[in-house]
Amino acid sequence: MPNFQDKVVIVTGGAKGIGRAISLSFAKAGAAVLCADVDVKAGEIITQEGQEFAGKLVFVNADVSKASECEKLVGKAVADFGGVDILCNNVGIQPTSSYLPAHELSEEMWDRIINVNLKSRFLMAKYTVPEMKKRGGGVIINTASVQGLQSATGIAPYAASKGGDLSLTRQLALEYAKDNIRVLAVNPGTIETPLALEGSTSPEELRKAAAQQHPIGRIGQPQEVANVILFLASPEASFMTGEFINVDGGLMAKGAWA
Repeated sequence: MPNFQDKVVIVTGGAKGIGRAISLSFAKAGAAVLCADVDVKAGEIITQEGQEFAGKLVFVNADVSKASECEKLVGKAVADFGGVDILCNNVGIQPTSSYLPAHELSEEMWDRIINVNLKSRFLMAKYTVPEMKKRGGGVIINTASVQGLQSATGIAPYAASKGGDLSLTRQLALEYAKDNIRVLAVNPGTIETPLALEGSTSPEELRKAAAQQHPIGRIGQPQEVANVILFLASPEASFMTGEFINVDGGLMAKGAWA
């Protein structure tokens, strides 16, 4: 595991699923981690778990679809730890009630998904980039999705948000390369998280069906995504920017999986 001692990390959507694995992994590697989430109960749990590691883990109740809360979150990182080195834009939603053809989807649901999944990336970059510049550089890693590369029926806003995530990753990488700020993305396949299993009356059947789609024969675990993110944030990936990595059990190698 890379050493992130003396690094300050913000993880959005950091208390559950992939975000939880990211937050705990950075704390284990010695970083000061601000774990931002709207789920206070999950935040209390991860705060207790994080106490045993070399770094520090601080939970912040924040809705990063709102500019004021993003600004406060970054301000807390600066006030408590002196700045920001790594931003993991991980937060994402895909409510089961949004699984509709575009013409049946409400404007409110469209806005909610786009604001959480995509607008939050812009807002967090807006407030973290100036702090990264002060420290001579940094890393931004976006949790996108294989849905940003190919898609399926009934998920118009989610697909749009993840496609936008990848495009924004490339644009920000070009924008801030001169400032020594690298910007990258990961595209998970089906990962065993509350989001992936949300609304299922039979999680085991859902796992089996998803496993059959993936050439590797199973769905992924949050830690497997976190491991890649820690590598991308480390000096070992110092010549990488504007790129994405699929963490998908071979799903994209199949081509038209949907």
